[in-house]
Amino acid sequence: MNDTPAMALILARAGSKGLPGKNIAPIAGTPCIAWTIEHALAAKRASLIAVSTDDRAILDLVRSRYPGVAPVVRPGDLASDSARVDDAARHAVQALGAEHPEFRRPDAAVAILYANVPVRPAGLLDAALAALPGADSVQTYQPAGKHHPWWTARLDPATGEVRPWEGDVLNHNIFRRQDLPPAFVPDGGALVVTRRALFLEVSGVAPGPHAFFGKVRRGVVSPGPVIDIDTRLDAIVADAMLRDTTVTA
Repeated sequence: MNDTPAMALILARAGSKGLPGKNIAPIAGTPCIAWTIEHALAAKRASLIAVSTDDRAILDLVRSRYPGVAPVVRPGDLASDSARVDDAARHAVQALGAEHPEFRRPDAAVAILYANVPVRPAGLLDAALAALPGADSVQTYQPAGKHHPWWTARLDPATGEVRPWEGDVLNHNIFRRQDLPPAFVPDGGALVVTRRALFLEVSGVAPGPHAFFGKVRRGVVSPGPVIDIDTRLDAIVADAMLRDTTVTA
């Protein structure tokens, strides 16, 4: 992987219905996106760090505080609520192609990082990049814990009757968390794809919103908490964790 170019691409659109301005809002005294930029800069395997955004304040922050980070101005049609992540990522990779032709290689790695994730375990991006050779994509995961799919139920909207989500037995007849089989959920910490996968050039992949993950998909388990800020409560939790160095160290 050392001779394969790897880009850390941070996506940070201005709009957010749940928590407006969350990508630039202060978390533990630092703009939220800065935590992600710092994580990317600490990665040993990323040869280029870039930020794609339509937010003028974020562009100013990147240009003034991080001169080594490449800013990409994202068009408005790629920054709406309905815009797709892969469309924004393809635009950024193409925009950077003239100055960084190494990222025209089909095997080049593009690590997509979200600006609203200020809490990640140290080294997470490097771990995801290290797992990519031989695959089309790598995504980071957390153990499902008490939100395990076997403990998911259906509630009748009229009567409130509880039924199993699947099968005939509620909770698969398991009532102790330690007896559940391992299950994992994507945590938003990092998503790494090859350029070939990102540009939908992998054969045999069914169309769909995750087609850019390619065919051979891998996962790595994050060795610590990842906080994806969607609500004010998420921001409060992230702020507390980042101020408590015994938690995030």
